[in-house]
Amino acid sequence: MNKITILIHCKDLPGIIASVTNFITEEQGNVVYLDQHVDREQNEFFMRLESEFQDPNFSTENFKSLFKKQLAEKFNMKWRIYSSEKKPKMAILVSKYDHCLYDILGRYNSGELNLEIPFIISNHTDLKHIADSFNIPFYHIPVTKATKAEAEAKQLELLEAHKVDFIVLARYMQIVSGNLINKYPNKIINIHHSFLPAFVGAKPYHSAYKRGVKIIGATSHYVTEELDAGPIIEQDVTRITHTYTINDLISKGRDLEKIVLANAIKLHANRKVMVFNNKTVIFS
Repeated sequence: MNKITILIHCKDLPGIIASVTNFITEEQGNVVYLDQHVDREQNEFFMRLESEFQDPNFSTENFKSLFKKQLAEKFNMKWRIYSSEKKPKMAILVSKYDHCLYDILGRYNSGELNLEIPFIISNHTDLKHIADSFNIPFYHIPVTKATKAEAEAKQLELLEAHKVDFIVLARYMQIVSGNLINKYPNKIINIHHSFLPAFVGAKPYHSAYKRGVKIIGATSHYVTEELDAGPIIEQDVTRITHTYTINDLISKGRDLEKIVLANAIKLHANRKVMVFNNKTVIFS
């Protein structure tokens, strides 16, 4: 059985859903999932659809060609079609914090994540033992102000050689340049605490503790050239009290970071995120 996922974005017009589902039926397909959203303010239409095809001779490329000619051009669609046979490839960039990396690799090892991890890149060697324990190639690419461009060139070489689809910054403590962002638009996922911009700096939980905050959280988003201001994919929060120590805050915060990042990865890998005007449409 062949299964494909279709993502569609265009101006809202009458007959889009009927045209797409009728087209799939004519191509001997069966729609097994459909979700759509209309942004009334912008008059924009978004749809995610999954379809199955029993024909053993079904060709995704031929389907794409027909879809473009018969539907996409008619409705002036921005569209993508993915085959379930091809798992997306995800590269991980990490520095010294290990909590997100352990969580991702544990989920990956158990089969929870529908993707492939061809390698891990780090600007330090501290976490190499983790990559080794999960049998995933680890590349140490040091980064300094003087070598940043050279380091990023090496990263790009690896990303392109392995045909990586998207990148996860699992607490990678370096600012990604516009060059890399432009090559992977809305395909670089970052995680940070939700104190920004209130508590910036290296020790946000210490600052929050001194202020006696009552809630902490985490945000996962796509990376844009405006720091920590990209389209948000996932967020979560938890309440805390005056009884919490700094270590309690850090522990709770890291738990949230792991969960929020993992959920963002799943949403992206399962083709459930669409971006428009620095906002996301998240399908169930």
